[in-house]
Amino acid sequence: MKVESPKRFALLQAAKDSDYVKKVYGGYFNVFVAAFGEKGETWDLFRVVDGEFPGMDELHKYDGFVISGSPFDAYGNDYWILKLCFLLQTLDAMEKKVLGICFGHQVLCRALGGRVQKSSTDKTGVEMFKIGNHIMGIQGHPEYTKDILSDIIDRLVKNNSIQKGFGEYVNSGLLVAEPDRKCWERICRNFLKMR
Repeated sequence: MKVESPKRFALLQAAKDSDYVKKVYGGYFNVFVAAFGEKGETWDLFRVVDGEFPGMDELHKYDGFVISGSPFDAYGNDYWILKLCFLLQTLDAMEKKVLGICFGHQVLCRALGGRVQKSSTDKTGVEMFKIGNHIMGIQGHPEYTKDILSDIIDRLVKNNSIQKGFGEYVNSGLLVAEPDRKCWERICRNFLKMR
C-alpha cells in the first residue's frame, strides 16, 4: 500500500506585510494559509518582493504555488518581477499548480500571455483565467477578510489615493454584506488540491 506524503505548497509573496496584518494575523502568509490551507499540509513562504525565491532544484517538492497580490506593476521591470516571470514559465512547463491572485493573476498574464483563456464581466476586463488544469488567475482577493479590506480602504483614504467620502461609502457596504469570499476560497482550494 502506497502512503501519500503530505501536500506541500508555497506562497510567493509579492507584497510587504501591512502593519495591521502583521499585528492582527502575524503577516499575509498566515492569511493565505487560513484561506487555502488544510490540516496536514506544509506551506512555505518565499518573499519574492524581497528577492526570496525557491531554488530550481526544489520546485518538484511542491504540489502547488500561490502568487499574492502586490501594489507593484506586474508589467514593471523590477528584477524580482522579471525573475518571477521566469519562475512562472518554468512552473508552467512543469505543469505545476499555480494560483495567481490580483497581481499574481496579472503577472501570470504577462509571463504566459499567449496561452491565457480569459473570462470577463461588465465590471472587470478579465476576472479569471485558466491554462489547462494547472494554472488559474483571479483578479479578486478571496483571502481578504472584512477587517483587512477596511484597513486597506482607511490607508487609501489617509494617503489620498481615494476620497474620504468614497472610502466611507465602501466601508459602510462592508458592514452590510461580505463579498462572496467563501465561495472564491472554495474554488481556489479545490483548484490547488485537484478536486
